[in-house]
Amino acid sequence: MNRKGFLLFSRWVSLVMISLAVMITGIQLVQYSRVRNAFPVGMKIAGVPVGSLTQKEAAERLIKAYGVPVELRYDDAIIHIKPSTAGFELDLEGMLAAASVARSTQPFWTEFWNYLWNTYPEPIEVPLRFKISEDRLQTFLIEEIASRYDQSAEPAMPVPGTSNFTSGNPGRQLDIDRATVLIEDALKSSSSRVVKLTYNVLDSGKPPMSMLEVQLQQIIDMSGFDGLTEVYLLDLKSGEEMQMAYQRGVSVEPNISFTAASTIKIPILVSVFENVPEPTPINVVSEIESMIELSENDPADRLMQTVMDPNLGPIYVTDHMQELGLTNTFLAGHFYFGAPLLRRYETVANMRTDIDTGPDPYNQTIPMEMGMLLSDIYYCAEKNGGALRAVYPDSITQAECQQMIKSLALNDIQVLLQAGLPEGVRIAHKHGWIIELDGYLHTIGDAAIVFSPNADYVLVAFMHQPVQLIFDPANILFADLSRAVYNYFNLNQ
Repeated sequence: MNRKGFLLFSRWVSLVMISLAVMITGIQLVQYSRVRNAFPVGMKIAGVPVGSLTQKEAAERLIKAYGVPVELRYDDAIIHIKPSTAGFELDLEGMLAAASVARSTQPFWTEFWNYLWNTYPEPIEVPLRFKISEDRLQTFLIEEIASRYDQSAEPAMPVPGTSNFTSGNPGRQLDIDRATVLIEDALKSSSSRVVKLTYNVLDSGKPPMSMLEVQLQQIIDMSGFDGLTEVYLLDLKSGEEMQMAYQRGVSVEPNISFTAASTIKIPILVSVFENVPEPTPINVVSEIESMIELSENDPADRLMQTVMDPNLGPIYVTDHMQELGLTNTFLAGHFYFGAPLLRRYETVANMRTDIDTGPDPYNQTIPMEMGMLLSDIYYCAEKNGGALRAVYPDSITQAECQQMIKSLALNDIQVLLQAGLPEGVRIAHKHGWIIELDGYLHTIGDAAIVFSPNADYVLVAFMHQPVQLIFDPANILFADLSRAVYNYFNLNQ
């Protein structure tokens, strides 16, 4: 082939190649134009892949992904909630429009070139747009979930006729605020649609004190005691209190006047510290220990005579009690044999006509007032507050109140209220009884602050039998009552 023929042939080949290229490019343009009507490969809207889908197809996929009910798991229960129940709606128009704008940021021919060479830019992701009604969601949680699946706690219950309690069952309460957050997060996810609901465990707690009162009455009935029993109980943390007077199966009005006997040494103890300087003189400490720990009467008389007044010490003690608002508690004479009655006190309690324990005109109290005095000592010692600090801010200190409790804790007799406590439980108390003129025991009292594992409380109990109070069965009854109260505050111990 000559040179002229070769050039002609080359031209025709070039024309054919150009024509083919133009034709192929045209075909690719047509194909790309069709593809360009769909979203680019790799694009995601609200986490859902929509590459190569049209707007209609993308919308359908989004509705399907976000229309799946959320599975709620509340303990063993499984509940499904539709998104619409929470007022959840996708902003489809907004997300599709944002996707269209995002894919149009590159020139047409750049996109076509990438299409020809099968190269794609970084995937485009359009964030979720939605609206939700938190009020509707919380209403659903309260009315449909909490109302059906929450469980009330079942408190421990007293075992009739014993000092024991049955085991209570804890309850559960849906954490509405936390559940709202978790469900909203699930509704905003196209894949994680299972929520484990959290709830608060409700302590089974104690039964009401009214049930403890019934239990104490049953214990008295079971003991066969036919005299009078009065009990005062105070929860030193909550301030809840219980008063109970019971005689031969019948409740009677409390605040009965009893012979205080040696329990009156608690008021003497307070009066001593109100009158002595700090630090407490060693001789006074020694006399206090003998008065409380050994329950001796002579040290009590000596303290009143030396610290207060040689003759009127008991009146000073009574005046202090009245200043504290304890108007039914008094000491009207010394302990020594033949001591004169310094004053005759008429109180609301000893003037009652419905019931009479024949209280000693020398010393009387009611369980509630003895309990209030112990609580005043406790609050002064623990919190530097209470009536003692309010009435005697310059003469009774927190350290002195702590010394009072320390002294009362020395009264380690292992009978009465202390006998009902587990070994090692601290008790600060003073007991009292006396053989009366007829040669018999008629009244026993014990007033205590108990420092138990779950609660500190004041417990005061007095018993009276007009004919004769036999110590041993009375001692057992004191212990049983004390044990029931301890178990009430320490159900898990």
